[in-house]
Amino acid sequence: TAAPAPNAAPLAKAPASPTDAQATLRDAIVTGRRELAAKCAAELLQKKDPLALIAEEIIPALDEVGLAYEEKRAYLPGLLISAEAAKSAFEQIKLRAAKDGQTGGATKCPFVLATVKGDIHDIGKNIVRLLLENYGYRVCDLGRDVPPETIVEQTLALHAPLVGLSALMTTTVPSMRET
Repeated sequence: TAAPAPNAAPLAKAPASPTDAQATLRDAIVTGRRELAAKCAAELLQKKDPLALIAEEIIPALDEVGLAYEEKRAYLPGLLISAEAAKSAFEQIKLRAAKDGQTGGATKCPFVLATVKGDIHDIGKNIVRLLLENYGYRVCDLGRDVPPETIVEQTLALHAPLVGLSALMTTTVPSMRET
């Protein structure tokens, strides 16, 4: 028989029964199941504060996947699949914030966020954006693969005293310096 292909799939097996929404959200993120992550996040938001959901559920699941990647028990495709599942959970948090009227009510100074030129990884930036918005900051999220000139232009246009730059790849660190 042929040797098995490297394990690029998510880390853990799917839960046997999704009755425990708390455990299921973690499992959904770790196993990279976007729809289940969104469903579980929506259920948990009925009884849990959004920031608690992030701190107690989403970030620990992402930490678990990140550790597995560092230990070479998971590979980049699995890491990205898990990040997409976490992103779907964050979308539910954003929907909840909009429903609760928490969007548009930012009262603190503007904060510019961007993933630097050459990098497309944005899960960390998205977590920071969500936390800043929940704490009342006006966030201008410029997205991924953003040229330094765009970041500078927006920062000056908004008179933003704060800029957050994101880069996952070591090859994009020079872009941070340039910006």
